[in-house]
Amino acid sequence: MVAIVLHEVGHDTAARMLGDNSLAEAGLARFDPRRYVDPIGTLALPLVLVLIHAPVFGWARSSPTDTSRFRNPRLDKALWSLAGPMTNFFLGTVSVGLLALLLGVMKGGAINPATNFLADNLFNFVQINIFLAVFNMLPIYPFDGAHVLEGLLPPKASREFSQLAPYGFPLLMLMLVVLPSLSPDFDVIGRFVRALATAITTSLLGSLNILG
Repeated sequence: MVAIVLHEVGHDTAARMLGDNSLAEAGLARFDPRRYVDPIGTLALPLVLVLIHAPVFGWARSSPTDTSRFRNPRLDKALWSLAGPMTNFFLGTVSVGLLALLLGVMKGGAINPATNFLADNLFNFVQINIFLAVFNMLPIYPFDGAHVLEGLLPPKASREFSQLAPYGFPLLMLMLVVLPSLSPDFDVIGRFVRALATAITTSLLGSLNILG
């Protein structure tokens, strides 16, 4: 929930920096986590995915954003979309640093249930954020990766690509549920997305000798 909500805060912050003040004009607070919680995307879906041992993803309630207000609408829309995954990557990286500090304290003898609990959750927070960063960059609607690609393509190709938006969620369900049930070889998320997220996480943890 924290990772998903802060993902949306990243989008909102980018929108304001790029020239859209729709959030403030609507009288909404950017850092109020309650308004981001979507009963399905933030609560129910992640819980169901955990229970069925599927890759966990979700979404938060998006904020009002008028991309036509951006100074350079096509490029800025790509930057706005990129802000969410980059927020998750930033959170994951910061969590690695905090985990390294905590483990240093624990090596000094401060090992107790509280520090163990905090260490376990920091480790989980690293994994969750890196996975969300990679997963959201899939070039499939409604993920941010599709909107980034849409903003970077030439205008004609961008318009043609945007016509795939109605097919994004069925394609996602095909990749998440149907294909893996047919064969492990068809598990695109597990073989590529999770593998890349694991490699990045291992590299980050290894860079601070956390795995050693």
